[in-house]
Amino acid sequence: MNLGRTDVLIIGAGAVGTALARDLSRFDIQVTVVDSLNDVGGDASKSNSAVVHTGFDAPPGTLESAMVVSANPMYDDLCRDLDIPFRRTGAILVAVTEEEEAELPHILEKAQANGVDDVAPLTAEEVRDREPSVTPRVRAGLYVPRESLVDPFLLVVAQAENAVENGAVFLTSCEVVGLRHEDDGLRAETTRGQLRAECVVNAAGLFADKISGFLGIDDFKVHPRRGQFHVLDRAAPLGIEHIILPVPTPITKGKLLTPTMHGNWLIGPTAEELEDKAAHNTTNEGLTEVVEDVRKRVPALTPAFAISQYAGLRPVREPGGYHLRTFPDLPGYVELSGIRSTGVTASLAVAPYARRLLAEMPVLNRAKKGGAFRPKENAVTTRKGIPCFRDSDTKTKEALIEQDPLYANVVCRCETVTEAEVVQAIRRTPGARDWDGIKRRVRAGLGRCQGGFCGMRIPGILARELGMSVERVSKKGTGSELLDGRTKSLRETR
Repeated sequence: MNLGRTDVLIIGAGAVGTALARDLSRFDIQVTVVDSLNDVGGDASKSNSAVVHTGFDAPPGTLESAMVVSANPMYDDLCRDLDIPFRRTGAILVAVTEEEEAELPHILEKAQANGVDDVAPLTAEEVRDREPSVTPRVRAGLYVPRESLVDPFLLVVAQAENAVENGAVFLTSCEVVGLRHEDDGLRAETTRGQLRAECVVNAAGLFADKISGFLGIDDFKVHPRRGQFHVLDRAAPLGIEHIILPVPTPITKGKLLTPTMHGNWLIGPTAEELEDKAAHNTTNEGLTEVVEDVRKRVPALTPAFAISQYAGLRPVREPGGYHLRTFPDLPGYVELSGIRSTGVTASLAVAPYARRLLAEMPVLNRAKKGGAFRPKENAVTTRKGIPCFRDSDTKTKEALIEQDPLYANVVCRCETVTEAEVVQAIRRTPGARDWDGIKRRVRAGLGRCQGGFCGMRIPGILARELGMSVERVSKKGTGSELLDGRTKSLRETR
C-alpha cells in the first residue's frame, strides 16, 4: 500500500516527536508522524517521574545542559496555551550521609556552571522546616525552586492534538521496517505501507539505532535502562509538598519521592541496564529497592501505601550524550538520539533545534520553492483540555451537566471520572482507542481500586464509540483484548 508523500516524516510519537510535529505544523510544511505503538506517548515519555528539570545537575557545557536549561522556562507558556496540568513545586535535594553532604558544594557549583543560579543551600533544620516528614538524620540539603511537575502523557497528547489541528497526520501501529535514501528523497517502508518524504527525522528513542542502521549508520547503539516506580495512594499520610531528591550518581538521578499533578505520590525509579527493549515488567527486587532507598529520606513511607506499579525504559546511547545531527551524504535525514532521562523536559527545546537543522537543508526549501518555513496565516497555537469534573467547583459541575448530561454519570468512582470525559477522550484526534488510552487521558482506572469499578463500564463505552464488539476492546492494542475466549463463551451461552 502506498501511503503517499509528505514533506517531513517524524519517526516516533514520544515527547520529542510530538513537540517537533507541533512546532513544524505552524509552517507551510506537511508533517506526518509514525509510531509502532497504538497511541502517542512513546515509551519513556509516558513512563517516567513527570519532573520538569532545571538542568542544575546536567554535565556543564554539554548539549543536554543547553537543551534542558533553555526548555524549563518554556513550560509556563506552553502549558497555559495547551491547557496542560503543570506546577512549579520546587525540589529539595536531601543529604543523609557525610559523603552525600560533601557532594552538595560540588552540585551547587555545577548548577551555577549550568546557569541555574537560584539553587540554594539548606541546613538540616531548614530542610525539616520545609518538609517535616524528612528523616531527622538529614545533614543538609539544596533547594531547587524551579524543578516542576507536569502530566507527561497529557503533554504529549496536547501537542499532538494541536499539531493535528494545524494539519499534521499521526499514523499509529505503523512500524518503520526499512528506510532508504533515493534521488527524490527518502522512502520509508512501514507495516502499513510505503511513505516517501523530503526529510525524515529519527525520534525513535529506544529504536533510534535501528532506524539509523537502515541507512548504514552504525556508530552507536541504544540499550534500555529500566526504571521501576510505585504509585502511592493520595490518602497516604506523607504530607510531602516538594520533590524529594537524593544526591545523584553518575548512573542515575536516584530514587525520588514526588507529588503528582493528580494528588497522589510517586516513588522511584530503579536504574537497571538491560538488553531486552521489551522488558516492561516490574520485579519484586526492584520495587523493594525503591521503597528501601526512599525510606532513607522519608521514613514514614511503607509499601502499604502503594496502589500500582509500572516500569519505563530509558534509551541509553553508547557513546553517550545528546546527539542531534545531520549527515552530508544523507540530505534530508536528521537523527535525534541519546535523549533519555531529561528528554521530556528537553523536548521543548529540541523541537526548534531540530527545525533549524531542517531549515539548513536545501532539499526541503527546494521542494517547497523556498517557502517551507513560511508561517501559516491561521495556525492554531492554543488547545482546550477535557474539563475535569472531579476538580471543578459545584457551579461548574452543574454547568457541565447542563451542557452534557453524560457528566452526571460517574463511571470511575476512585477518580470521579464521568462518561462525558471518557467519550471526549475517544472522540478527540488522536484519541483513545483502548483502556490504557482512556487511563492516561482522563485517569479512569488509576485510583485505589485500579479499575475494579470502571473496568465493567468503560469497555462498553469504547465498544459503542468505536463501533466494535466489546470482545475486541483491548488494554493496549491487538493481542491485549480484555475479554478472553472463556469469558466470551460464557457470555454467548447466557
